[in-house]
Amino acid sequence: MSNRHWHASWISHPTAPLREPIVLHFRHSLTLAVVPASYVVRVSADNRFVLFVNGHRVGDGPARGDMAHWRYERFDIAPLLQPGQNLITATVWNFGIYAPTAQISDRTAFLLESEATGAESISTPEGWLVEEELGQRAVPRRSSDFWEQMLSGPGEEIDAARYDWTWNSPTVTQGAWLPAAPAIREWISPLDSRAHSATEDRNDSWGLVPDTLPAMEYLRTVPGDTVRTDLPSLRAFPSNSVSIPAGTHVHILLDRKTLTTAYPVLTVSGGKGAQVHLVYAEALYDKEHHKGDRDDVGDRIAAGITDTFLPDGGGHRTFEPLWWRTWRYLDLDIQTAAEPLQLESLQAWFTAYPFQERATFRSNDPALDKIWDISWRTVRTGSHETYTDSPYYEQLQYVGDSRIEALISYAVTGDDRLARQAITAFDESRSPDGLTRSRYPSSLAQTIPTFSLLWIGMVHDYWMYRPDPAQVQAWLPGTRTVLEWFAAHEQPDGLLHRLPWWSFVDWVPSGEIPTYDAHDESCTTTLEYVGVLDNAADLEKALGDPLFASRYQTRAAHVRSGLLKKCWNASRGLMADNPDQKNFSQQSNILAVLYDVVPKDRQQDVLRKMLAINPGDIRADGVLSASYYFRFYLARAIDHAGLADDYLHSLDPWRKLLPLHFSTWPEIPGDTRSDSHAWTAHPIYDLLTLVAGIEPATPGFATVRIAPHLGTLPSLTATYPHPEGLIKVAYRRQKSGLDAVITLPGKLTGTFMLNGRSWPLHPGENKLSAK
Repeated sequence: MSNRHWHASWISHPTAPLREPIVLHFRHSLTLAVVPASYVVRVSADNRFVLFVNGHRVGDGPARGDMAHWRYERFDIAPLLQPGQNLITATVWNFGIYAPTAQISDRTAFLLESEATGAESISTPEGWLVEEELGQRAVPRRSSDFWEQMLSGPGEEIDAARYDWTWNSPTVTQGAWLPAAPAIREWISPLDSRAHSATEDRNDSWGLVPDTLPAMEYLRTVPGDTVRTDLPSLRAFPSNSVSIPAGTHVHILLDRKTLTTAYPVLTVSGGKGAQVHLVYAEALYDKEHHKGDRDDVGDRIAAGITDTFLPDGGGHRTFEPLWWRTWRYLDLDIQTAAEPLQLESLQAWFTAYPFQERATFRSNDPALDKIWDISWRTVRTGSHETYTDSPYYEQLQYVGDSRIEALISYAVTGDDRLARQAITAFDESRSPDGLTRSRYPSSLAQTIPTFSLLWIGMVHDYWMYRPDPAQVQAWLPGTRTVLEWFAAHEQPDGLLHRLPWWSFVDWVPSGEIPTYDAHDESCTTTLEYVGVLDNAADLEKALGDPLFASRYQTRAAHVRSGLLKKCWNASRGLMADNPDQKNFSQQSNILAVLYDVVPKDRQQDVLRKMLAINPGDIRADGVLSASYYFRFYLARAIDHAGLADDYLHSLDPWRKLLPLHFSTWPEIPGDTRSDSHAWTAHPIYDLLTLVAGIEPATPGFATVRIAPHLGTLPSLTATYPHPEGLIKVAYRRQKSGLDAVITLPGKLTGTFMLNGRSWPLHPGENKLSAK
């Protein structure tokens, strides 16, 4: 819906500062003689809203975007309406300078449009009241790291003595309610003295577009069990209500056993003057601030994002933050004053994108079951209105992370909506020079040129996995601007010159790559570039302009020639990171194999050397190791070079994490900052595509290629969601070969491949004995 179709307009508080941190409540009464079968409203806010009808939570939003693509949500509230009086309310907040980097904003405002008209309309602005909530505020994080504080967003505080506990009830006894005012107020043009009314372009600050995603989940989950406390009587909490004596300082440490993203809801009575701090942690820390076995409690402490609740002595006071929290461990740090404090209950409401786990993978190796489960939990907790790199820290949608998350989405769920959102968001983030931003939405612009290359890879992935060529065609113009920018940085020898901004490829033990020679050339970034030239040529040949396809193919051939000439070290049998051939890495050699820069007859030799290197290794031969993230590309190179039967051995770094009881996968090896990073979850995708061997053979997944690589497994079964239904496979190793039962849904056809031989696959059940 474009702006000109809206008859509602944005409203806000008439006197409050609209760009400072603030929490507002809105309310509107609605009288109905008869409840209609449907009562649809479209709702948005800046920054966020939670909508209620007669005290019942309807939903929240809007999903994050930018000013030109500002989402609104659609709800049918008829099931919550009743004959007679109804109360429609909303909490709207803006964290201002404390807002997380992923949040873009103009000013605090609220918009609601109902399809009903006349007396039954509740569209803003008519009839809406507003109050400023003085009892709830954003609290900067207790962190000395400015960037961490800015990226992650604030904690929150509710001061019960100042909070309006009646704002969402029919009878108001607190607060200072005022008629809502236009959020876009009159202004005088500098060109003339005519007043320009806000109603003339009432929604122009926000380019309103519908949210194409389903509502995020809001489901009861377990907050955790008490594993340590100062008073034995408190161990019964949260299963039972407990009392904390006056003048007492206690900790109640809860452990969920697994990480979650949820809204905690703490209800207390009494305890006037008490302070309750809720400290959320992915893991506990020892005295040197190191993590270890994630199950180890001992005398370890929780540290991290913190909320505060200040009880006023009243009954049944409830704390719930406006934004969800991430925790495995939750520490309630409580100091009572002159009154005892009754902890009545602690609940948690899980929230995430509503993915359904449709794929399965079963084998006789219990470690693979654990790796699957941890990978899936990592993806689930990292998927919300956008993909996130880390649900605990930045909560930002980065291209490098999102590419892996999108492929997992296709393979495990068959749901492409969040992936389509991500690819489109990056496309819309484009700067005037043609590059996409490295992360988006983001109020702080960041450019990683190599991530613009990976964005083209995301478009190519979508083209292969999803039957949606029109959408791919819509993204094609953006791929051209990216490659035009890179062409300007290509040197006569085909290698890329040092790129401006931050040309991140991967983390390594000594820092990050790429590095450069004395002439500022990099083989590593050039290797990413040549692979994307191939991707773009595929896209143009199929859906775009053959002339572009030809140009990209010609450029790719020239770049490959330059890479082989200047970066291949024949004596070591490895690809160097720079033309001076002083630095070597797994990353460069993985890419050189994957994109056929290394001659075919040398690829397996190169990869066997790479497979001997584990994440975090500091090797005497100077070859830098790849992170968990970049081993996604190692898996692709293994398959490309015909070594996919060695894939299961490459999972040893993940197997080594299991005794440390991670419930989600960490960001980097060793003393990691983040315990939940979806870029490390790619084994769940690899198990389906390499081990079970199920991949699209042609664009749009029109046909399937099934090439299993069981390694040492004697058997396995798997299911894979295809646009036409579930692909099912069952393999059992025999002395003479492999027995396979493969079921293809709908009209899907394909090819089964094993040991250099192929068999056609038809719709329905296929039974094969492959030797």
